[in-house]
Amino acid sequence: MRSGLTRRHMLAAAAGSIAYGAAGRAFAQTGMPRIEKLAPELDRILSSAQSIRKLASGFGGDIGPTEGPLWWAEGKYLLFNDIQTARRMKYTPGQGVSVAMEKTNEANGLTRDSQGRIVCAEHLTRRVTRYEADGSVTVIANSFGGKRLLRPNDVIVKSDGAIYFTDPGGPLAPDQWDVTMTGVYRVSADLGTLTLIIDEMIAPNGIAFSPDESILYVNDTRRRHVRAYEVQPNGTVAKQTSRVFADLNGPEPGVPDGMKVDQAGNVFTGGTGGLFILDKTGKRLGRIVHGEAATTNIAFGGDDWKTLYFTTRGSLYAVDLQTPGIAVPVKKKS
Repeated sequence: MRSGLTRRHMLAAAAGSIAYGAAGRAFAQTGMPRIEKLAPELDRILSSAQSIRKLASGFGGDIGPTEGPLWWAEGKYLLFNDIQTARRMKYTPGQGVSVAMEKTNEANGLTRDSQGRIVCAEHLTRRVTRYEADGSVTVIANSFGGKRLLRPNDVIVKSDGAIYFTDPGGPLAPDQWDVTMTGVYRVSADLGTLTLIIDEMIAPNGIAFSPDESILYVNDTRRRHVRAYEVQPNGTVAKQTSRVFADLNGPEPGVPDGMKVDQAGNVFTGGTGGLFILDKTGKRLGRIVHGEAATTNIAFGGDDWKTLYFTTRGSLYAVDLQTPGIAVPVKKKS
């Protein structure tokens, strides 16, 4: 198949998940939570002396982990998904966690569009959806070229209203009714055009724009690196500009999964041994070593967007930042 998505790849991914889980449990038992300063520039972003706060745990499982954190500024709370139970959870500072929604179709990544509506990537239904103000659901994408998507994972919305999502597939080999490549897609703001913009990755996962939206970052989880692409005026990417922005391989458990970018252009993403903070050149500034097997996704929140929330396979954490993240929904650019 065109992007290397074969039965051998899928079986290897399943076997790797088993080994990865065992390594993660061992790491969780021995790792000491801490913030590692890898470059002096980290001091402008967060203090390496502060604590890493565990806010909730007991989520996730064989079907999927804790995922998709999303700060809801109007209500001052955080939404996140428990894929295992197909529930959307709500964390309110000072009050704890409650159930916000049942039967989420094993939703993974979450974001909001320019009108504030929730947009999510659903594993079970293999589609990207939008929740309207009246409670109805609009299907943004569920197929490409007449074939089913594999398993949409993460999703973002550009300031012009276009929707971008990753479709890395899952542990099972696709059948004849599925698309034959893993990919990154763009949906026009009017939902009229679905375009495959990247098809060179094994497992495209987390996705984010630079603050000026001139660069699109995408994590390739299987290769354990972050790729960067220049964005063209029509919203697609110039494939010839594809480059490895950061290689986050290492001996400890953890892979690039969810990703976010702050207002200064610093990139926050999971990797070996924890959550990395990279500057806009890809330089490693620091690492949040939380002691769990994986960093699954990331969100900025709080009144000033200076709280970094992140999920692991079964828990929700937070640390305080000195630089604000990019707010969601993203404001339309002039």
